[in-house]
Amino acid sequence: MEIILPELLNFFQYSIYDKIVEHDLLSGSVGAKIKAKIFIKILDFYRKNIQKALFNSERFKPSYTIEELADLAKKYLSLENMTGEGWLLTAEIIALLEEGVSNIICVQPFGCLPNHIVAKGIIKRLRKDYPKANILALDYDSAVSEVNQVNRIKLMIAIADENLSLG
Repeated sequence: MEIILPELLNFFQYSIYDKIVEHDLLSGSVGAKIKAKIFIKILDFYRKNIQKALFNSERFKPSYTIEELADLAKKYLSLENMTGEGWLLTAEIIALLEEGVSNIICVQPFGCLPNHIVAKGIIKRLRKDYPKANILALDYDSAVSEVNQVNRIKLMIAIADENLSLG
């Protein structure tokens, strides 16, 4: 097993990109949209050397841009879904599935209701579109017992092992 975490920069760009969504789909200001586009371009500029190295790598792939992540999410939910990680959570799960990562634990910290609703709400549809998807939405806070968390992770791993042996 290997732990793959989404990029932290994605969350910051998602928060900025919401200003573009607010303008395009709601009634946000043009000025906020323009500033958001400029700021995203600045962040992408600082990330370009890493992206180039990943592109030239035989083992790793370049990261998805925030626009590409938004396009992935649009197939499943509205980008107007902005609370918590909103549409970004769905986009990151789809990106992992597209890259061949079929076993995903979506950790929902501190009883984050928006993430809980989005993750649990989208899993059934993702499993339909990605039959090999083994996705676990796991609440991780003080109200959930550690034994329950560990047992659910062990069950998920058992399913992953079974799927691996089936080919």
